Amino acid sequence: MKFGLLKSKIEKCLVESYTNNTIKRDLFVFDQLVAKNKNINKLYYLYDELSSKKGLNESIASDFVNQSITIYENIVNKISKSDIDDLKLWVSDIKTKNIYEDIDNVFSNNLLTLENKIKSKNILIENLKKKDENNDELKNISINQMVQIANKTVKNYLSSLNENEKIKLESILSESDEKLTLKYEIIKEDVVDKLNDLKSKETDNDIKSKITETITKVKNKKYNKLNYFKLQELNRNI
Repeated sequence: MKFGLLKSKIEKCLVESYTNNTIKRDLFVFDQLVAKNKNINKLYYLYDELSSKKGLNESIASDFVNQSITIYENIVNKISKSDIDDLKLWVSDIKTKNIYEDIDNVFSNNLLTLENKIKSKNILIENLKKKDENNDELKNISINQMVQIANKTVKNYLSSLNENEKIKLESILSESDEKLTLKYEIIKEDVVDKLNDLKSKETDNDIKSKITETITKVKNKKYNKLNYFKLQELNRNI
């Protein structure tokens, strides 16, 4: 998956999280997978810069794009497949168009798409030459603002945990995703079995309905480390 599409999915995920009431979780994941990953962070910021209106002249705008290609090549080789896979897993259910397609085209090494690369480069140059008329109020949240929000959210979330829960969460964050993904599915099956058992013994229809709703949510939750932690705690408390 091209990084521009991945970034588009992340941005839509964060926007939808406000209406889905998942902002705390998604900003926590953003902080872990983007803000705290030096190379992903740099690449994310590079895409922001290339898609911005800067009011540059033709020559500087062209140089800006060329230098960005060099920077991209230096960054992308330092990003591990597992880091990208973690991001893909996080936003796997998000459907959106690639709003950074021209940047992806410019960064592409595929000679068969050379014509598209040239066209996209010209589009980026023209956009960089434009002045941003929406300086403050209508401007998208910058990467630095997002990091600040994420850090505050993480601190608030952590402050709500007791010491034992903090130790458990720190332990989870230090483990590999490959290992935790497998354990996550095992715990999920265990939780669903326990909930089904509770449901079969329950006589109150309202409670049975809530248990059914919880089962559906558990089944649909995709793996990330925060979801793993929450599922683990749910499993212990059933």
